[in-house]
Amino acid sequence: MVDVLAHESELLGLVKEYLDFAEFEDTLKTFLKECKIKGKPLSKSTCGSLRDPKSLKFQRDLLAAFDSGDQKVFFRLWEEHIPRPIRDGDSLAQKLEFYLHIHFAIYLLKHSAGRPDKEDLDERISYFKTYLETKGAALSQTTEFLPFYALPFVPNPMVHPSFKELFQDSWTPELKLKLEKFLALMFKASNTPKLLTLYKENGQSNKDMLQQLHQQLVEAERRSMTYLKRYNRIQADYHNLIGVTAELVDSLEATVSGKMITPEYLQSVCVRLFSNQMRQSLARSVDFTRPGTASTMLRASLAPVKLKDVPLLPSLDYEKLKKDLVLGSDRLKAFLLQALRWRLTTSHPGEQRETVLQAYISNDLLDCHSPSQRSVLQLLQSKSEVVRQYTARLINAFASLAEGRRYLAQSTKVLRMLEERLKEEDKDVVARENVLGALQKFSLRRPLQTAMIQDGLIFWLIDILKEPDCLSDYTLEYSVALLMNLCLRSAGKNMCAKVAGLVLKVLSDLLGHENHEIQPYVNGALYSILSIPSIREEARAMGMEDILRCFIKEGNAEMIRQIEFIIKQLNSEELLDGVLESDDDEDEDDEIMTNTGKARRKGTAGVQWGGPEPLRRPVTPSGHRTGYPA
Repeated sequence: MVDVLAHESELLGLVKEYLDFAEFEDTLKTFLKECKIKGKPLSKSTCGSLRDPKSLKFQRDLLAAFDSGDQKVFFRLWEEHIPRPIRDGDSLAQKLEFYLHIHFAIYLLKHSAGRPDKEDLDERISYFKTYLETKGAALSQTTEFLPFYALPFVPNPMVHPSFKELFQDSWTPELKLKLEKFLALMFKASNTPKLLTLYKENGQSNKDMLQQLHQQLVEAERRSMTYLKRYNRIQADYHNLIGVTAELVDSLEATVSGKMITPEYLQSVCVRLFSNQMRQSLARSVDFTRPGTASTMLRASLAPVKLKDVPLLPSLDYEKLKKDLVLGSDRLKAFLLQALRWRLTTSHPGEQRETVLQAYISNDLLDCHSPSQRSVLQLLQSKSEVVRQYTARLINAFASLAEGRRYLAQSTKVLRMLEERLKEEDKDVVARENVLGALQKFSLRRPLQTAMIQDGLIFWLIDILKEPDCLSDYTLEYSVALLMNLCLRSAGKNMCAKVAGLVLKVLSDLLGHENHEIQPYVNGALYSILSIPSIREEARAMGMEDILRCFIKEGNAEMIRQIEFIIKQLNSEELLDGVLESDDDEDEDDEIMTNTGKARRKGTAGVQWGGPEPLRRPVTPSGHRTGYPA
């Protein structure tokens, strides 16, 4: 109670300040009256008026300049009193400033009794043209403002149909009302009461702490899984060792009775003691009949491996980095994007690479969680082809790592931007290759698979695969691998059923393509979609079995085996067990099916016969398996 009394005056002042700010006039009167009756003093430090006389004078002067058409005075006041972050970063302020420039450009045309002064009019038009070429260029891609970029070049805007709205009597008063509302909102926000500030700061602090704890939890779970795998491996080795020891004890007992131990038996015991990778080579190359050979090999296998000491990279100023990526020149942006990608891809696998990636993620390098319209991700839409390319390369590098995919997949914003970029690039350039590579890696995550299928990405893939000879090896391989991953889902198969004839024609043509790297993925897609009865009927009608049998004559053993399964699927009258996965399966994981096809990626049915697998690391144009862009 004593603590409350000690701070009561300040607390009451905070309440009074907030009621005044929120314009609870009747409540404020009652509150002040009751404080006076009870003899409760209010803190003088917080009882001042929120209405700043200087801001009121500025607003009056600004509106007077608007009404009189004094362009120079208006924009001088505008730049002096409206903070740069609001002018450059707030979309509402940017749009309002654009219309204000139009207002002053056409002011003489609307308010002159006779013909406006030509020199003054030319000066205003020139000022507007300069604005369009500099600061106003940022809105040139917005449909709403696009027609106004022709305004400086139209001889008589008053009679032009595109500018009819500007010369209506209601346009100027409506613009002035928008200006007044903007000023009121801005200066009200700048006089935020202390009570609201305390609430926001406390809430943001809790949010940051929760985010940090969540990241620590994810990291702890990852380490826990690593240690669990190590424990299971050690436990398996221990059980194996106990079994071998028991056999050796039996053998020693047998020698007491005069029974000899054969070299073959000794070889079988030693092979069991080594790791799987060494067993076959040992069985073929080591002569166990030579005395001391087995014991020497065992001691050598236990020799400690010296780990290379890899230093951690120095930390970066991520705030400045992101600012330069958004506001810097195209040349600077390209260099920074390249350096950030190299920092990740050239780091040593293990702790150094994980540290680099975690720093990128914790500082939200790509602004995946930023609501601002000007973010690093927006560089995908840059006018510079080099900037678009290096942005796509960096995102592809992120997507090549499991933690990077988790970061990018936290919302569908990144996915939508990549899909948009993919469809806008009208030719097979490096930027499109890397966007496609990132999307293929995204397809390992179930929610993103669903989103891509719903967005009709399968139709886009089928469309570009109609002319595979026009595509680079990278684009071809990643496109087919992505198509197969999407076709593993029930929704993807049903999407293919809508254009069954086209899909079957494209896939059958790809079977004979000279790039043999794509064959397992073409086979996988075919096998998967043929589980749909309507697609089977279409395939039979076009003679798919005869087409497939032609490739049996030419293919290798694995290819022949896969095609035989496809033919079996084609001729089946019902679904094979396990072909159609349930859409209620456990959520996705980044585990990949092994080359033998025995292990399946969690949450995806895969191809039952074990042929093609959903790739996390598709073959790159150079022919090497790698998670990074070429």
